[in-house]
Amino acid sequence: MQGQTTLLQYEAPWPVHCLDWSKSSASGQRPRSAFRLGIASLIEGYNNRIAVVGLQDERVLVEDDYTEYPDFVMLCDTAHGYPATNLQWQPTSVHGWGQNSSSTELLAATGDALRVYEYNSDAPPTSSTYVGRQSGNSGHTLTTKTALSGQSKVQSQSLGAPLTNFSWNEKAPSLIVTSSIDTTCTVWNIETSTAITQLIAHDREVYDVAWLPGSTDIFVSVGADGSLRAFDLRSLEHSTILYETPTPKHVPLPSASPSTSARPPTSPLLRIGFNPSDSNYMSTFHMDGHDIQILDMRSPGQPVMELKAHHAPINAFAWGPTEQPLLATAGDDCQVLLWDLASFNNATQGASPRSASSRLNSPRPDAKKRIVTEPIMAYTALSQVTSLAWSPQIQGVAMHTGHSTVTGEWLAIVSGKAVKALKV
Repeated sequence: MQGQTTLLQYEAPWPVHCLDWSKSSASGQRPRSAFRLGIASLIEGYNNRIAVVGLQDERVLVEDDYTEYPDFVMLCDTAHGYPATNLQWQPTSVHGWGQNSSSTELLAATGDALRVYEYNSDAPPTSSTYVGRQSGNSGHTLTTKTALSGQSKVQSQSLGAPLTNFSWNEKAPSLIVTSSIDTTCTVWNIETSTAITQLIAHDREVYDVAWLPGSTDIFVSVGADGSLRAFDLRSLEHSTILYETPTPKHVPLPSASPSTSARPPTSPLLRIGFNPSDSNYMSTFHMDGHDIQILDMRSPGQPVMELKAHHAPINAFAWGPTEQPLLATAGDDCQVLLWDLASFNNATQGASPRSASSRLNSPRPDAKKRIVTEPIMAYTALSQVTSLAWSPQIQGVAMHTGHSTVTGEWLAIVSGKAVKALKV
């Protein structure tokens, strides 16, 4: 009996900018419906695409030498104008919300606006030997459900400024918070297509935003001003600065222009993500930085941990879906590294989770920074890795061929046009 495949591959028709793995664990469905990715292109100009790709045939899960055609095939795609800055499937908590049937799933993307698409897989796919894309009557469709672009608080033109990122609220899936280059964050209700609130979050561009897991009120953001800030929709008159990047030691004298002399240059923070199993902990990294900073909401001001193993700037990270999640990091050094931080976070050992409201002010005495240099796994790609996405836990299945697969997670990585899914 052959072993289970550990690598699935797909070559997109264009460079891939971002991707996400469908979070519906597809219980009771064909195994291949759990292997569904949303991908977005990076093409100059206004002719970008968003596509949904899925397994061509589930036999590729158990037969490594099944190479007559690609592992993944494009199920459907749609135009997206400018490149999408982020792409996410609806949270797992969505059951029947905003949907007509179990065969539809929502997919959102940011760019010049926040767009929500409805993916429908209703009709059974026709069996086709066509390579690269299923035939037109495959029954898979991707249609625009809503497009949201608001009047900006800080700019006078009628259209909102480009959006850099977004976070979909798991507890209240009608809520999405977006970040923008115009220094603002906006909380949208995608059911009513309205902006609930827009706030000036940073002094400069905001690059990423994330809801506190389990909360519908608190979110955090990072940006070009080098700060990580927390906001609470119940008290928007002030924010909490949880971390600021250190000012460079050798700062050149400010130029004559007052806008540049007002603030010393700091290193922008590009991404922010919560540990889903212990949301006291967040990960972030600096622009051009080779290290990942792990921060603890209970001891703001400095990282509690730094992960040092990449030899070039980091491009992406992603927390895994399990109870003791691994953190995957990727960068320009062609490395994908997996980190197991559970043993370092003593808070995860038997501590009861704090309520969302108490998190911002609960003290933590033992804030001494740890340096971690040993990832538990490493994968070397052929070129720079720009994006990552974990699958949910996919149940093992016995196939009619007599083969079977093992329950577990996969990690999808992007290098140029190549998408690879690695069994972890």
